Amino acid sequence: MPLLFFQGAMPYNGNYMRKLLFAFLLFCCARINIFPQTVYELNVKREIITGALALGMGTAPFFVHNKPEHIPGAFNKSELNGLDRSLIFSYNKPLDLISDNSAYALALLPVISIIPNRKDNHTLVTYGVMYSEALLLTYGTIFTLKNAVIRYRPYMYVDGIPDGKGWDYYNSFPSGAVGFTFLAATFLSVTYSHEFPESKWKIPIIAGSYTAAAALASARIAAGSHFLTDAGAAALISSLYGWLIPWMHLGGNNKRLAIVPLGNGVIVSFRK
Repeated sequence: MPLLFFQGAMPYNGNYMRKLLFAFLLFCCARINIFPQTVYELNVKREIITGALALGMGTAPFFVHNKPEHIPGAFNKSELNGLDRSLIFSYNKPLDLISDNSAYALALLPVISIIPNRKDNHTLVTYGVMYSEALLLTYGTIFTLKNAVIRYRPYMYVDGIPDGKGWDYYNSFPSGAVGFTFLAATFLSVTYSHEFPESKWKIPIIAGSYTAAAALASARIAAGSHFLTDAGAAALISSLYGWLIPWMHLGGNNKRLAIVPLGNGVIVSFRK
């Protein structure tokens, strides 16, 4: 799925991208007049390191692009694994457009974790930073893989290249739409459970968010745009970030988690 506000005619700028994500979250939350003290904490050193890693990961897809030299003359379904071979559909344009664009709306799911609260600027800033980091890491990982791995979309095994799809028929793995949706579902489930562990709405919210994410993933497969393994890989990657970022910021974990930058990477250590 192309992330339209990151690419296209608009020139890329790392700082602009970060500000855009943060401003987007502010816009979604600014009119909610009920923010309390959150259970999450920011740590300047950690945010600098994590933010730098997230921005670096977020820029990586712009430097990776692997394109097939030619289109194979024939596509043999027998070359696919059993799971993917059993779920191949012809291209469905309406379903493709609906499921692709629905990911943007479902990306707002984490706002639910803030709605029941009272006004507190710290909560707004903390959630903005956390979700921006998770979004950049998810975007960078999924679209770096998408740009690096040549995998023809399922509709190539049925109908060939549909009209208007000549630019990404080989970018099937993994699914961007599924990744963003499962990131939102996991981020919401984790944060709501931490903020309101005794809430009667916790189970319905978790079940509802994952049901919506699974429905979108099913729609992407039924539209002929992705294989089951494309959706599964994206769900695993984004769910990891959706859990890890809130956990890193949970009060008390600041003292147990240490991130040490090195010349060629970082060391992450945990203390009991």
